[in-house]
Amino acid sequence: MSLNLIKTIICCLAISPAVWAVDLNAQLPSRLSEVKAGNKAVELQGHPVQLQQQAPDFKVVDDKFKTIQLSDFKGKTVLISVVPSVDTGICSLQTKRFNQEVSKVSEDVVMMTISTDLPFAQKRYCAQEKVDQLMVLSDAVWRDFGSNYGLLIKDMGILARAVLIIDPKGNLAYQQLVPALAQEPDYAHSMAALAQITGKKS
Repeated sequence: MSLNLIKTIICCLAISPAVWAVDLNAQLPSRLSEVKAGNKAVELQGHPVQLQQQAPDFKVVDDKFKTIQLSDFKGKTVLISVVPSVDTGICSLQTKRFNQEVSKVSEDVVMMTISTDLPFAQKRYCAQEKVDQLMVLSDAVWRDFGSNYGLLIKDMGILARAVLIIDPKGNLAYQQLVPALAQEPDYAHSMAALAQITGKKS
């Protein structure tokens, strides 16, 4: 191997990894949505799921970085509370509210919150706010949930606020996309939909 070739290889290896990195999120389809951050509509990235369509599988992690997948709950009804960040006021209210609702549903219902917060931050938050009934999961590692459901906000790296319910057959049976990041979801409407899907009064 010639000296010049060796120098070329060393030079290439010395280049910052950022030069070689591929922004996978940039490859996702995006659409201008009705969701607003302040007065500005945001672009959502990923593949939106239509009602009654098969809900795509996804993988997120818990506070120990253990992989959790939708397919782990096959045959159950799954309510997903989606928040931008548990460390903000509205997201905290939403998370604590659904944490309270867990005690009102049957064992056939799984309830979880998903955000792009790091698992460390979620663990601290749950301990501080006594959120101990609801599964709080992170989409920070792969952005798999956000991209598979079209809820990833472009250039912000967070998820749009939403409530999703997946029925025991694995279909998306309910979706509430909250029109403003600073607005809480309609909890009563979500829980009524859950009761209808499960056939049980809330």
